[in-house]
Amino acid sequence: MKTMKAQIMTKLGQIEPGEWPMPEPKPGEALVRVKSVGICGSDVHYFHDGGIGDCKAEPPFLLGHECAGEVVGLGEGVTELKIGDRVALEPGIPCGKCEMCMTGRYNLCPDVIFFATPPVQGVLCEYVCHPASLCFKLPDELDFEEGALIEPLAVGFHAAILGNARVGRSAAILGSGCIGLVTLMALKAMGVTELYMADVLDNRLQVARDLGAVTVNAAREDSTRFIMEKTGGRGVDLVFEAAGSPSTILQTASLVARGGMVVLIGLSAQGVLPFDLGTLMNKEAEVKTVFRYRNVYPLAIEAVRSGRVDVKRLVTNRYPFEESQRAFSEAVSDKAKIVKGVIEL
Repeated sequence: MKTMKAQIMTKLGQIEPGEWPMPEPKPGEALVRVKSVGICGSDVHYFHDGGIGDCKAEPPFLLGHECAGEVVGLGEGVTELKIGDRVALEPGIPCGKCEMCMTGRYNLCPDVIFFATPPVQGVLCEYVCHPASLCFKLPDELDFEEGALIEPLAVGFHAAILGNARVGRSAAILGSGCIGLVTLMALKAMGVTELYMADVLDNRLQVARDLGAVTVNAAREDSTRFIMEKTGGRGVDLVFEAAGSPSTILQTASLVARGGMVVLIGLSAQGVLPFDLGTLMNKEAEVKTVFRYRNVYPLAIEAVRSGRVDVKRLVTNRYPFEESQRAFSEAVSDKAKIVKGVIEL
């Protein structure tokens, strides 16, 4: 059996170099040489906590789902790609047959196979096989790092689209981690100019300011009062919750304007959360929830190619493949300094 190099989570908090079975492309698949892998918050949860809710990672396990690379092999019947193509991989493989898939909402497919979502293995290895239809060609203007970051950017665009973001609307984002920041980027690209961002980490808020948001450190100041004062007591048309914190989820009702919309993106470790439905009902505010994304990879790639979005602004730390253990350890210990880490192969 052929093997390849991989960085394997052998136990909680430990990643070690090792050998992993080499994949071979099936009909309709491409064999991709992995070049860049982004470190996502879900990966860090599996690394540090061993799981997310009921979804547990059983070692040996490969982390990573934000991925770009080079096509080095093609399965039977693949005509849309060629050897040497540079691609970003959309990591979820839907069944293509269920009600959700047939109505275009394939991100809600109950049988989706998603990289690094147990028991499905991730991409922290030399090669992966993936359906050619989910391998999106990268324009010459984009490098592999930008290709890997299309995945989190897709979440931001999906959230902004669900919120019907457009010119003339105002928005507040609670939580300026990677997902909060890509949501900010997507909103700005879609014409929203009145943007507020709240968090407790100054380094992330600085990135938000650089991207054009008015920011408030919620550890030092009442962020609801701050944003309401800035909006003359009206609130904002759109509130995006990207922290997954019970306190910020509860805060959304106070910030949204009458007739506005709350979009919940952040995942909370708590199953049941407090929500101010009375205030929301008095404002006739809508509430929408986000689960990954659908049909936005081409849009996100074009946004980066055209210069409307600069995803490289998010990257604060880069690591060689051989230092994957350090990359994940620092993602846990240096949250105050790291915005986005990327592993390069």
